[in-house]
Amino acid sequence: MKRALFLLLLLLSPAAPAEEAGYRLDKSPHDPRDLVSLQAGARTFVNYCQGCHGAQYMRFNRLTDLGLSEAQIQDNLLFTADKVGETMKVALGSKEGKEWFGVPPPDLSVIARSRGADWLYTYMRTFYRDPKTPTGWNNAVFPNVGMPHALWMLQGERGLETSVGKDLDGHEQVQYKWSQITPGTLNSVEYDELTRDLVNFLVYMGEPAATSRREIGIVVLFVLGIVFIFAWLLKREYWKDVK
Repeated sequence: MKRALFLLLLLLSPAAPAEEAGYRLDKSPHDPRDLVSLQAGARTFVNYCQGCHGAQYMRFNRLTDLGLSEAQIQDNLLFTADKVGETMKVALGSKEGKEWFGVPPPDLSVIARSRGADWLYTYMRTFYRDPKTPTGWNNAVFPNVGMPHALWMLQGERGLETSVGKDLDGHEQVQYKWSQITPGTLNSVEYDELTRDLVNFLVYMGEPAATSRREIGIVVLFVLGIVFIFAWLLKREYWKDVK
């Protein structure tokens, strides 16, 4: 048995460095309870993302949960549909998307659930200029990605140089050196805030009922705790004469 466990550990141990390899993800500072952030993220999504990416499992009228009225949605966010009850469909057709990028841009309805908030937050902040790619852009988190940097005018153009160094234990690791080629309309702090808001909205869109579900879950656990106390007292009363 010990020999079998030892062999299993040997087989699994090489996988650990592979999982840790790559660009280190930054912690996403999003907050699903911040309605102002969610509203700003929805605005960024429809203005910069929805031209290529759709959200077929999300309806515009669900944005009323973020404190927006249907009139506000109609006037400020409804660019690819006629009614607020329609889904957040993409403006770009799948045929054109395949011709331009090689594959149709993916739907973003549940991208936060599949990739994770930390991945998205880091991904949107690690685009850099690369003349070797068809789009002229590359990404440290997603190397050779087919997507160009949709927010480059806000963040500006950045460059990235990589080199191989060693950590304190003598293990080789990739080191990244960033440079700002041209400035954007936002400074680094403002761009990080915009990215946080966008990720916040993507997380919300993946599960709009997440916040209310957690609140209901807490109430249910509290009620079950009270019921358990009464059930225990009832059991003790029934069995007090049993020896």
